[in-house]
Amino acid sequence: MRLLTHNMLSSNIKGVTNGFPLRIEAEKVVEKTVDFNADFLKNMFAKVEWNALVEASKTMGYFELPDNVESSMLESDEFLQKFHHALLELHLEEGALICPETGRKFPVSKGIPNMLLHEDEV
Repeated sequence: MRLLTHNMLSSNIKGVTNGFPLRIEAEKVVEKTVDFNADFLKNMFAKVEWNALVEASKTMGYFELPDNVESSMLESDEFLQKFHHALLELHLEEGALICPETGRKFPVSKGIPNMLLHEDEV
């Protein structure tokens, strides 16, 4: 699961008001090379919750993203490369996503998060 996907997921358990961002419990992280596309990154920048991305990348062992950003940084190739790596090339292969409110763990197996809810959570 890419951090792009993680940045779009939230816990939909009944009664949860703060289901984002899901915490990551990483057992296995892999890096997969993805073609660089600056235009894609520039378009995604406004859609990404930056603080969640930074924390998720740190959890997965990548500490190169700045804590604070502004849109002018999109003109820097160095920044775009770091953003690209964190967003698209880091993959949570095995582990769990954890609801910040309830602590419920959603397993991630072979890179696929299982976000199915139990009957009493719907």
